[in-house]
Amino acid sequence: MSERPSQAQRKELRRGWTTGACATAATAAAYTALLTGEFPDPVTITLPKGETPSFALARESQSDGTATAGIIKDAGDDPDVTHGALILAEVSRGTPGSGVSFRAGPGVGTVTKAGLPVAVGEPAINPVPRRLMTEIVRDIAARHGAAGDVVITICVDGGTEMAKHTWNPRLGIVGGVSILGTTGIVHPFSCSAWIASIHRGIDVARANGLEHIAACTGSTSEAGVQRLYDLPEVAYIDMGDFAGGMLKYLRRHPVPRLTIGGGFGKLSKLAAGFGDLHSGRSQVDRGLLAELLAELHAPAPLIEGAREANTANEILGMAQDAGLALADRVAERARDEALKIAGNALDFEVIVFDREGKPVGRAPFAKGGAA
Repeated sequence: MSERPSQAQRKELRRGWTTGACATAATAAAYTALLTGEFPDPVTITLPKGETPSFALARESQSDGTATAGIIKDAGDDPDVTHGALILAEVSRGTPGSGVSFRAGPGVGTVTKAGLPVAVGEPAINPVPRRLMTEIVRDIAARHGAAGDVVITICVDGGTEMAKHTWNPRLGIVGGVSILGTTGIVHPFSCSAWIASIHRGIDVARANGLEHIAACTGSTSEAGVQRLYDLPEVAYIDMGDFAGGMLKYLRRHPVPRLTIGGGFGKLSKLAAGFGDLHSGRSQVDRGLLAELLAELHAPAPLIEGAREANTANEILGMAQDAGLALADRVAERARDEALKIAGNALDFEVIVFDREGKPVGRAPFAKGGAA
C-alpha cells in the first residue's frame, strides 16, 4: 500500500464535488428550464458553507411538463467510485400542494433496511442533498412566481454497476448508488466518508436487531471471520484502518458482542493504543512486541531480534518458530485497548489472521458462550 500524501502534497490536490452537489445543480438547471424554457449553463448553486460553485451542463432536454439536466461529477483528486459519472435530474410538475418529492431513477438505489438516515422504501438520497434540492426549488419558484410543487427523479448513468464497489449492497441499498454529501465538497483522501460509512453500517446492524457484529481491517480477515461465524452480511463492518473511529461510535451506540479481525501488524498497532492503523499515521511498536515476548519468556536473542526486525510479520514468524503465542498476547492487548475506547457496554473478542486468512492468535469474549 502506498503512503498517504504529505501535508504539502495534500495542499496541491484538487477538491471535487459530491453527488449531492451535482444533483442539486442539475435540479436547479432543470427546474429553471421547466419554468422559463431555457437552461442556465453554467448553473450556480450555494453550498451549506456558503461556497458558490458553477457547473457546466453535459445534457439537457425538455418535453411536456418535464425538464432534464445532467452534470458530470468531478471528484477532484479523490479516488471516488462516482468520479466522471453523469448525474441527471429530471424535474416534472407535481400535484398542487404536494411540495417537493423525490424518486430514484436508473442508477440510484432504494433503501430496503432500517437504520439509515432515509426511511425504508425511499430513494437513497441523503438528508442534506434533499434539503439543498428542496431549498433551490423554493428559491427558483419564488423568483418566477411558481408554487414549487415538483417531482425530482435523480439518475446516475452506470450507477448500478458502480454500487457494487460501495457499501450499498451490505447496507441494504439496492439498485444503484447513493446521493451523498454534507458540505457538497469532496476533499481528496478524506477519512470522513469511510468513517461515516462505518457509522451507517453500525446503525443498520443495530436497527436490524443484531447482537453480534464483526469489524475487520480488510477482506482477508473478513473472510476468516466468515469461516468462523454464520453472521448475516449486514453484521460485517469494513473497519479498515479506522478502529478508533469505529470504537468511539460503538461507545455511544453499542451492540452486545463485537469481533475484531485483522492482520498481525494492524492489530499490534491497536495493541499499542493506536486508533488509526494506517502506515502513514501509526507505526508498529517493536518495543511493545519485544516486551510481550519477554512476558512469554522468550530467549534474549529473540527479544533483541524483535527490536531490530524490519516488519511485524517478521517478528511473528520468529515467535512462531520458537513456539511462542505472541499473536495471542497481541490479541489480548488489542482487546484491552479496544475496551478502553468503547467502554464496558460491549463484549469483545480479537482474532489475529495471517496473510492466508488463517487465525494465528485470539483473545476470546470475556463473557464466553457461543455467538
